[in-house]
Amino acid sequence: MYRGYDRAHSPASGDGVRPLSDLVIGVLSFPVLLILIFLRVPIGLAMFLAGLGGLVLVTGDTSLPFARLKSETFTTFSNYSLSIVPMFLLMGHFATLGGMSQALFKAAEGWLGHRKGGVAMAAVGSCAGFGAICGSSLATAATMGRVALPELRRYGYAGGFATATLAAGGTLGILIPPSVVLVIYAILTEQNIAKLFLAAFIPGVLAAVGYMVAIAIYVRINPESAGTRPRVSYVERFRAVFAVWPVLLVFLSVVGGIYLGWFTPTEGAAVGALGTGLIAWAVGGLNWSSLTESFFVTARSSAMIFFIVLGAAFYNGFLALTQLPQEAAMWVSASGYSPVVVLIIILVFYLLLGCLMDSLSMILLTIPIFWPIMQELDFNLVSMVQLQSARLDVLISSGAELPMALLDQAQTILASGQELTRDMSRELGLRGVTQGSLNRVNIEQTAIWFGILVLIVVEVGLITPPVGMNLFVINSMDKKTPMVETYKAVIYFVLTDLVRVAILVAFPVITLLLLPL
Repeated sequence: MYRGYDRAHSPASGDGVRPLSDLVIGVLSFPVLLILIFLRVPIGLAMFLAGLGGLVLVTGDTSLPFARLKSETFTTFSNYSLSIVPMFLLMGHFATLGGMSQALFKAAEGWLGHRKGGVAMAAVGSCAGFGAICGSSLATAATMGRVALPELRRYGYAGGFATATLAAGGTLGILIPPSVVLVIYAILTEQNIAKLFLAAFIPGVLAAVGYMVAIAIYVRINPESAGTRPRVSYVERFRAVFAVWPVLLVFLSVVGGIYLGWFTPTEGAAVGALGTGLIAWAVGGLNWSSLTESFFVTARSSAMIFFIVLGAAFYNGFLALTQLPQEAAMWVSASGYSPVVVLIIILVFYLLLGCLMDSLSMILLTIPIFWPIMQELDFNLVSMVQLQSARLDVLISSGAELPMALLDQAQTILASGQELTRDMSRELGLRGVTQGSLNRVNIEQTAIWFGILVLIVVEVGLITPPVGMNLFVINSMDKKTPMVETYKAVIYFVLTDLVRVAILVAFPVITLLLLPL
């Protein structure tokens, strides 16, 4: 038993002051961490220092914390899935060099630009397309900002509206698969990366559509904020669409290859980086100098992300030692609150925290605390009837020979909403339809659903005043636009995000529709 436990449960000292319990130390570490962040200490270093100091207080010496530093570093960076991160970042750099961002915007602009607010809608559509080959929100916002912002201003779009549109569109970079943040979430919760990517697809499309609806509403309320662009011929439109074939090729190769089982997510990321690199080289955007620069930029970005991951791992190890996540899960279970109420409270917390921190830091800091709580809640996303029906469909599609009378009887029972008996399941040869397997499926479905919801709320934080990271990235590209104008315009996009979150909370099937049981 570690010394912190003995100290916490020891009798009061001579002056009557009891030492702090490990649980209290864990709770107090949060304000300490926030103070360090407000003092502009890098988030990775802040979590590392909070974890190190907390371990010293809990254990009562320095030997265990420094021994843990060695083991934690090895354990964290020996995770094979982390190699996906630099591959996706490199793929985004190569895509920019290959002119894919310009091609996407021109294609979307050709079809939408002549409409009221159409150039802004084209910017959102191109952000969604670029997000399909770049897993970073900030990179998507910065890249598409350089391409689309001059066009928006050229056609008379108000500065605040233009910057808010691009800041919101940039958030699609972490929702449209592939996504770096989803990879980190999958590692933290031990979930299947490919399934998370698949689950993010429909919410990502809904996000792009929602932003376009917000643009349509905004330009009708503020008609002077947007101009129009001359209509182009269908020949030019189709020519522009044909120019985006490299994006489609890379996306289908990477995401499609992962879904079809041709290669793992890590291998898919490598294939994507190689493919975008070859395309950039073929069009003349990649030479020795730009290749070297891409490697250096990717290395710097990866090092920053990996240090945040290490700091979070060290801090979360300290929290696990204090039993804070377990105690929080037990308290929520005993509180009597409904699962949906607990979920909404957690999402509101993310929304508030998103105004202060970047997305990756939030995920790394909070998931080890909130995921144990979510595991204790029963959302009943999958029933035994649904599981039996799915397993029966798999059995039929495999070509298994089944007695027709028994099969018809089973399908009739399931269609009526009733469960198959154990004997009938055994006769059909159904596997994986026990209560234990149902619980495992429900936990997996909850993890995926929760992950997408968290990702969306984190995405909202990127464009929520006063600190939204994407707002600062885009506004820095347009020095003439006051930040307050961007704040005013971005509220329309935030509202559509909140509506989308409410819909996905109320109807989990939208997120889980494409996932096999």
